[in-house]
Amino acid sequence: MNAIARITVLTLALGLSACAVQRPEPTTRLPPIPPSQPSPTPSTSPTPGKPGIPAKPSKPAPRTSASFAPPPGGNSHWDQKLGVYVLDDQPNTFYRQRTYYRWNNGWSRSISPNGPWEDTNIHGVPAGLGKQFGE
Repeated sequence: MNAIARITVLTLALGLSACAVQRPEPTTRLPPIPPSQPSPTPSTSPTPGKPGIPAKPSKPAPRTSASFAPPPGGNSHWDQKLGVYVLDDQPNTFYRQRTYYRWNNGWSRSISPNGPWEDTNIHGVPAGLGKQFGE
């Protein structure tokens, strides 16, 4: 039994000494990561004769909304101001959330762009449409 204990102690001592002799690998210093901030945009100098009026970059209007799905099967574009899709091939016809709205000297709504149309008032249309056409 004494021999087994000695062999065990020697094995543990050799195993642990191997860990103590190894040197750690040298670490390379990486450059620090800069904090994420929006990159500065180049400033536009004012046009001579028009001081203080910065030039506005022209952005194309989005064709779709981030919140509302476009009407199925119809050519339309999203009108940010009105908050609805405007149907390109039907005048004064709009779409939002599975409902079509039409202005024809008063408001009407339908679940299809071809009707049947049900009369409604300004409270039955999205707020942007009510402001644009009034009643």
